[in-house]
Amino acid sequence: RGLGPGWIGDDSALFHAFNRNKLGVSLDLKSPDGVAVARRLVADADIVVESMRPGVMARLGLGPAQLVNDHPSLIYCSISAYGQTGPYADRAGVDGIVQADSGLMSLIGLAGGEPCKVQAPVVDVMTGYVACMGVLAKLAQRARDGQGGHLDVNLLNSALALQQSSLTSYFADGELPVRAGSAAPYSAPNQAFETSDGWIMVAAYTPERWRRLCELLGLQHLIDDPRFATSPLRVANRPQMVEALTRVFVTRSTQEWLPVLKDADILCARVATYEDVVRHPQVAANRMIGEVEHATLGTIRMPGFPINSAAENSQPSRPAPACGEDTRAVLLGLGYSVDDIAALLARRAIHCGEGASSPAAQRQAVYSQ
Repeated sequence: RGLGPGWIGDDSALFHAFNRNKLGVSLDLKSPDGVAVARRLVADADIVVESMRPGVMARLGLGPAQLVNDHPSLIYCSISAYGQTGPYADRAGVDGIVQADSGLMSLIGLAGGEPCKVQAPVVDVMTGYVACMGVLAKLAQRARDGQGGHLDVNLLNSALALQQSSLTSYFADGELPVRAGSAAPYSAPNQAFETSDGWIMVAAYTPERWRRLCELLGLQHLIDDPRFATSPLRVANRPQMVEALTRVFVTRSTQEWLPVLKDADILCARVATYEDVVRHPQVAANRMIGEVEHATLGTIRMPGFPINSAAENSQPSRPAPACGEDTRAVLLGLGYSVDDIAALLARRAIHCGEGASSPAAQRQAVYSQ
């Protein structure tokens, strides 16, 4: 809730984006009563996902051994920085730390400059997708054998999986990757080139496309230049190649180059800013800029759901819940009485927020369905 910049009401924009269509229940897991409520929730659950340091959930009485033993069909997914066992298991870690520790930052930036991180939290998000993939696979397995189990998902493994191509190359030849900005380390030309008003990404590394690119740019003499005869040679002699191509690319604007390259069947794209992205016609066709209506905060925009996006994102979404907004409705749905809830509130085992996104009665109806 507190990770800005970008604020909507009292909460970060990130919170609203990552938590749409969710119910919000607030429990004090250091309270025996709060743990009892959590166990009651788990009893009806297919999946539990937690992202504490290894051992924390077990100390709370909610660890995988306890819960899977009580509910053999439960799928319990633990997400941590480094994994559930091993010398780093007890270490905390966030996206940037693991980008560094996994070697990912050694790939990013320019030669001679500082290592850089991907500014989007790519390891965090990748880990979420890996966890989802693991849970779905486990659900398919459970449909056959009826058994749940514990899934160990962590940021380090996800970051290493992101580097499949570069790590495999290193294992093959022992050569450390060189930071090369936008350039692909395995092919050339496959990078961004400066134009008169911006940058254009060009991928023309196959023999046919390299020939057509040289002809289009009026650089026919480069076709038979022994320095550039193959993609590996162009990688080895990248600075000279970039200098020659840039001298021509900077003579026109990005918008002028795009149709010319496209007509020659040369893969290309504008290096877009977010201002360009919100005007992108395919982003609009895919309905990938979603909108959520909030009762007090108005329309909130965010990336949409990426699968079957045009259809899925045409459906209305519920806004992210306020802290504990749905505690009362969910507990009523579990069979707690109004007096039970009042007693838990009095003992501070739960928190019942008064969210503005929808009335509690509507939330209770949604949960009951």
